[in-house]
Amino acid sequence: MDAILSKNSLATLATVATVLQFLTGTVICNRYIRKKSTGDTSAFPFISGFLSCFMWLKYGVLTEESTVMLVNFIGSALFFCYTVVFFIFSVNKREVIRQMMLISCIILSATIYTSLETSSEKSIRVIGLLCCCLAVLFFASPLTKLAHVIRTQNTDSLPFPIIVASFFVCLLWTAYGVLISDRFIQIPNLLGGILAGIQLTLYVIYPKQKTSSSGGPRYSPLVSESPIL
Repeated sequence: MDAILSKNSLATLATVATVLQFLTGTVICNRYIRKKSTGDTSAFPFISGFLSCFMWLKYGVLTEESTVMLVNFIGSALFFCYTVVFFIFSVNKREVIRQMMLISCIILSATIYTSLETSSEKSIRVIGLLCCCLAVLFFASPLTKLAHVIRTQNTDSLPFPIIVASFFVCLLWTAYGVLISDRFIQIPNLLGGILAGIQLTLYVIYPKQKTSSSGGPRYSPLVSESPIL
């Protein structure tokens, strides 16, 4: 009984934290709506977010894991809406269409495979590996920014609130993966938590620069607009 309560509590915490993290995209979309333009930003964070959530949703359906299904159904819907908003105000609609065609091919291929594969265990393994690879690629994207931070010894380019949120969300999903003995949930979230932890330690190594009253150097933060998935 205690184990069931523990699992349900952890599932609820992980779901709420992840959905709140997904909702950060509304702030970015609101900015696009106010400006009536997306400027030179890319739709890839939204499109890749949709792909990731959709594939994890498929994995949740295959494993009959209701928590994974719920959170990624919400995530898929949100990121689809974000992508539509981006497309409406995009200055380069052709590039958005090209990226959407690419992920559509991946989704279609995965759907055809799971419908034709007779072994459910093999389907779960293949889709799980695909989800892991996608998650690792997305988690690895900030590595270029880490190189910039170390080179300049300045953490202004790192979005602190998003990193903290990502750290705790990854910890929750890692714990949930351990609880249900699912390595496909454990491994990518553990890696994501480690990467977020490394970024947080950089705030200790390179404290934020204080602007002097004599008009010293000011840094223009390169805050990522990519919602952490």
